[in-house]
Amino acid sequence: MLSWLSTHFIQDGKAQQTNSEATNLNEAFDIRFPPLADLIDSAMKHNDMIRFRDKGIAVKEASLESAKTYWWRNIGLQADTRYGTFDNFSTNIDNGQSTSLFFTNSKQFNYGVGAYMKFPVYDLINRKNQIKLARSELEQAISLSDAQRDELEQQIIRLYNELLMKQKILKIRSRSLGNAKVNMEMTEKEFRNGIVAVTEYVRISDIVHRVETDYEIAKAEFNTAYMLMENLTGLRFGTPTKKSDIK
Repeated sequence: MLSWLSTHFIQDGKAQQTNSEATNLNEAFDIRFPPLADLIDSAMKHNDMIRFRDKGIAVKEASLESAKTYWWRNIGLQADTRYGTFDNFSTNIDNGQSTSLFFTNSKQFNYGVGAYMKFPVYDLINRKNQIKLARSELEQAISLSDAQRDELEQQIIRLYNELLMKQKILKIRSRSLGNAKVNMEMTEKEFRNGIVAVTEYVRISDIVHRVETDYEIAKAEFNTAYMLMENLTGLRFGTPTKKSDIK
C-alpha cells in the first residue's frame, strides 16, 4: 500500500513537472507576429531589388520627358558681343562726281542678338519613334517593378504560413519531449529498482532519442523560417529561442 502511494505521488509530481516544462516551452516559442499585411508592406520598403526597380522607373520617366522636349534644341536665341579696336571704312560721293574714302580706327563695343529656328528632317521624322521608345521603356520598367512586388508578396505569404505551421509543430514537439523526458526518468528509477527489464529500458531510451531528434529538427526549421522572415521584412520580432528550452 505504501509502495503504491509512493509511486502515485511520484507520478503526480512528474506530471506536474511535465506540465511546467511544456508551459515554459510554449511561452518561449509563443511569439506573436505582426499581421500579414504589415509584413508585406515592410518587406516592400526593405527590399533592395524593389528600390532598384523604382529608381529605374524614375530614370525612364526622365528619359521620356527628355524625348518630348528634344526638338526644342532646334529653336533658340543667339547673342554675340565683341570689344576691341576696329578699322572702319566709309565712302562719300560729292554731287555724284567725286568719291572720298575715309579710314578710321576706334575702340568699340559691338553686340548682336538674334533668334534661330531649324528643323532637321531626321529629327522631324524620328521624333515620334523616340517618344514611343521612351514610353515603352518606361512601361517595361513599371511592369518589372510590379512583377518584383508580386513575387515578393507571394514569397512573404508562403513564408508566413510556413512560419506559423512550424511554430505549432515546435510546440507539439516540445510537449512531446517534456513528456518523454519525464517518462525516461521514471523508467530509469524503476530500472534501478528492478521493476523494468533492460529491454523495456532500451526501448524507452530509443523513443526519447527519437523525440529529441524530432524536437531539434523542428526547432531548426522554425528558427530558419523565423530568420528568413526577419531578413525579408527588416523587422525584429524578439528572440526565437530562450534558455528555458529543454536540452
